[in-house]
Amino acid sequence: DVLRIINEPTAAALAYGLDRKGAGTILVYDLGGGTFDVSILKLTEGVFKVIATTGNTALGGDDFDRALTALLLHELSDEERARVSASPTNRQLLKIAAEMAKKTLSSQEDTVINLEFPGMELRLKRKLLRSVYEDAIAPLVQQTLDAIEFVLDDADLDLEDIDEVVCVGGSTRTPLVRKQLHDLFGKAPHTELNPDEVVAMGAAIQGGVL
Repeated sequence: DVLRIINEPTAAALAYGLDRKGAGTILVYDLGGGTFDVSILKLTEGVFKVIATTGNTALGGDDFDRALTALLLHELSDEERARVSASPTNRQLLKIAAEMAKKTLSSQEDTVINLEFPGMELRLKRKLLRSVYEDAIAPLVQQTLDAIEFVLDDADLDLEDIDEVVCVGGSTRTPLVRKQLHDLFGKAPHTELNPDEVVAMGAAIQGGVL
């Protein structure tokens, strides 16, 4: 039974109980695997209204994976890169290794990639520092910050007008993302809840109320 349609930014805000504050301005930063959205909500008497939104339908964690893959390929010679790139199996192995490294670097300062390409007698072994990874993805994170500036202008607001920042989407686990948001707004974004589940949790809370 469909009781009500609820937009994702509002659901995320409900999951954190921000409706209980009564009033305020909330920015929801949603960075998933393949898309990015940023929305501003106005809370008045416990009711949310989306007043501005923007995003990029071709920006997300997949781009972080590609940046990491490029870092790993850079370790190989031109001939080795061509041979690896020519094999769908090897490209997939490289993609999986990059994604695993990305997840590890969200909680550790470094990781070791040890990858053997079948049929090539080629092994890629490298210690990768989080700082090197962050340098590679910094331009991508900057694109999200540019979108924040745009949506604030659209809503005729300044950074200091934002009372709460909520993170949604698995890619917000990236330490660089959280740090940049903290530096930009001068306050820690809400990351306490599982960013993959926070929208579903908010929708469930709303369903329970109804």
